Amino acid sequence: MIQIEKLKKVYDNGYEALKNINLEINEGELVCLLGPSGCGKTTILNLLAGLLDPTSGEIKFDGESVINKHPKDRNIGLVFQNYALYPHMTVLENIMFPLTVGKNKMPKNEAMEIAKKYMKITSIEELADKKPGNMSGGQQQRVAITRALVQNPKVLLLDEPLSNLDARLRLKIREEIRRLVKEIGITTIFVTHDQEEALSISDRIVLMNQGIVQQFDIPQNLYLEPANLFVAQFMGNPIINIYEMKKEGNVLKGENFSIDLSLLNKDRFKADLTEENYVVGIRPEYFVTSENPLFNVEIETVELIGKDCILNFKTNGVNSKSIVDVNDRIKEKDNVGFDIDYNGIYLFQENGVRVY
Repeated sequence: MIQIEKLKKVYDNGYEALKNINLEINEGELVCLLGPSGCGKTTILNLLAGLLDPTSGEIKFDGESVINKHPKDRNIGLVFQNYALYPHMTVLENIMFPLTVGKNKMPKNEAMEIAKKYMKITSIEELADKKPGNMSGGQQQRVAITRALVQNPKVLLLDEPLSNLDARLRLKIREEIRRLVKEIGITTIFVTHDQEEALSISDRIVLMNQGIVQQFDIPQNLYLEPANLFVAQFMGNPIINIYEMKKEGNVLKGENFSIDLSLLNKDRFKADLTEENYVVGIRPEYFVTSENPLFNVEIETVELIGKDCILNFKTNGVNSKSIVDVNDRIKEKDNVGFDIDYNGIYLFQENGVRVY
C-alpha cells in the first residue's frame, strides 16, 4: 500500500506545484494520475520515485516512510516517456543491466535467466539481440517496461509511457500493460493526460488540477458522478454542454429552454438551491431528438464518428453538441427538435461546486 499524506511541493521560485495531497493506493492497484499539463501529476510521480524532495508531507510504502530513502532503495521500477534505453546494448543486455550493478548485483548467468523469463512474459524474446536503434517505438516501450519489471519492484511508476506512439499502437500497448501488471500483481501508478487512456486502463483515477486532487474514484464515477464542474468538463468527449441559468421559482431559466426543477430526482440533490444563478451541465448524449421538442435549432455542422453522429448547434447562446445515431441522417442546415433526458443533468454553483 502507498500512503501520501499532506504532501506539498513548492519550488524555489515560489511556484506551488502540489497543495496538500492525500492519497491511499492499495496493493496491486493500477492508478492513473490524470490532468492537464502543469497539474502536478508528474511531480507526484517524481516524489514517489525519490527524484524530487517534498517541501512537506509524508510518503509511505507499506507503512514505512520513504522520504529520506535513495531512489535505488525504494524498490521501484520507473519507465520514462523517452524509454531511456542504452543504445550500445542489445535488448537482453539492457534488461539484464539493473541486475548486474549495485551492491545486490548477481552473477551474469543468473541475471540472464531472470531477464529471459521476463522477456517471455512480455513477448519480446525475438528482440534479444537487437539494439534500440533498430526497433520501433512500440518495441522499445516493451523493452523499457520489461527492464523495470525484471527488478521485481514493489511499485511500478510509468511517466506518460505511450505518448510517443501512434494511436493504434497506444491502444495495443495499454492493453498489454494492464494485462501484465495485473498478472504480476504489482502496484502501478501511470501518469497520463489522455482521459481515454486513463478510463480504459485504471482501477481508479486521480484527476488533478493546479496541484489539487479534484476527484479520486473509479473511472465510471468521474464521468457519471463528477465531484465538481472541472471534473464534469474534463471528462467526456465531446465535452459536456454548459449553460449559465437563472433560478426563478422552481425553474432554471434559459434563452431557448428552461429546466423544471420539480422533475429532478430529489435523491441526487447535494445541497438546497438557495442562490440565484447556477451552471447547468448536460452531456451531449442527453439531448435527444423529439417530435414534441422542448426547443428547435438549426444544425450548423455534422461530425460522423463510426455509428455516432455529433451535431453542432447553438442554444441558450452557447455552442452545443448532441450525439445521435448516424441512421437518423441529420444534415447541416436541418431544423431539429430536441428534448432533454433529465437523467443527464448536473447543476453547479458559480464557483464550480456540484449541487445536483
